[in-house]
Amino acid sequence: MLVNGKWTAEWQPVQATDEQGGFVRQVSGFRNWITPDGTAGPTGEGGFKAERGRYHLYVALICPWASRTLIARRLKGLEDSISVSVVEPTLGDFGWGFGNYPGSTSDPLHDARYIHELYTRAEPSYTGRATVPVLWDKERDTIVNNESADILRMFNTGFGGLADEAVDLYPLALRDSIDALNEAIYPALNNGVYRAGFATTQVAYEEAFRDVFGMLDALENRLERTGPFLTGSHLTEADIRLFVTLVRFDAAYFSLFKCNLRRISDYPHLNEYLTHMLTVPGVRETVNIDHIKRGYYSIKALNPTLIVPVGPHLPGLDDVIAPTTRGNV
Repeated sequence: MLVNGKWTAEWQPVQATDEQGGFVRQVSGFRNWITPDGTAGPTGEGGFKAERGRYHLYVALICPWASRTLIARRLKGLEDSISVSVVEPTLGDFGWGFGNYPGSTSDPLHDARYIHELYTRAEPSYTGRATVPVLWDKERDTIVNNESADILRMFNTGFGGLADEAVDLYPLALRDSIDALNEAIYPALNNGVYRAGFATTQVAYEEAFRDVFGMLDALENRLERTGPFLTGSHLTEADIRLFVTLVRFDAAYFSLFKCNLRRISDYPHLNEYLTHMLTVPGVRETVNIDHIKRGYYSIKALNPTLIVPVGPHLPGLDDVIAPTTRGNV
C-alpha cells in the first residue's frame, strides 16, 4: 500500500474490515471521464477528449474488475484506439507487477516495474492501494480513471464515432433494469465472494456465503425466465459484470474463497448462460484460466504454500488461454 507516495509494506489482500470482521473494499481514487468533446463527465474534471491512440489501459487477466473493461473494449471495437498492458498474474510483495510470464507484457509507456509506480507518477503523494484497471492518458501523462464501472460506461459512450455505435451496453430503455441488477448483484455476488474469502470472522464469512448463494439461486431462476441474457435478448453491461464473476467461480472462488455450497456447473441455467457468453465474439479472448488460477492462488494470506491446484475440470474452459500479444489484447 502507498502512504504519501511511499510503498510502506508488503502487499496484503485486506486493508480494512468492518465491525464484524468483514472485508471492506477501497473506493477508487481517480474518477475523470473521457468524453467525445472533452467536457467533464459525471465525476472529475474535463480535458480528456476521445482521441485514437491517446489512452492506454493497464489490466490483470486474473482480475474481474479489469476484465470488465477488456470485454467492453472488445465489444465496442476500441482495440485500435486504446492500447493495453497486462501485468503478471501473481501478486507479490509490491502488488501488481510487469514481467515475462506468458500472456503478460511490459509497460511500454514508462518501463515501470510495478503498477504502484504509475499511481505515484500521476499523484506523487498518493495514499491507497494500487489497483487495476488503470486508464492512462498518454498526452497528459496521468491516470484518467481507476474505477472499472466508470471505464465500462465510458467505453460504451465516451468515444463517440471511434467506437462501434451499433453496440449499446447501456441502452436507455433498459437502464432502470440494468441499474437494479447491478445494485443487487454487486454486493451479494461480485463483491460477495471477496467478502467470504477475506472475512476475518465466522459471522462475516457466513453472512457473505448466504448472500453469494442467495444471489446465485435468484439469478438461476431469472435466467430460466429471461434468457439468453439478464434482460432478455440484449447483451448489456449487467451481463459483463456478472460474467466476470461466474467465469472465475469454479476455478477459484469455490475452493479458495470457501464458496463451496454449489459450483456454477451445478446450476443448469447459469452454466448455460456462462457457456453462451463465451460464444459472444470478443468475450472468450479476454479469459485466461491459467492467469486466474495462478493469480488467486498466489495470495499468501489464503494459500501460504502457493501451490496451484491442477483441477478442477472446467468443461469448455480448460483450454481458454487468452492469445495476448505485447501491448494488445
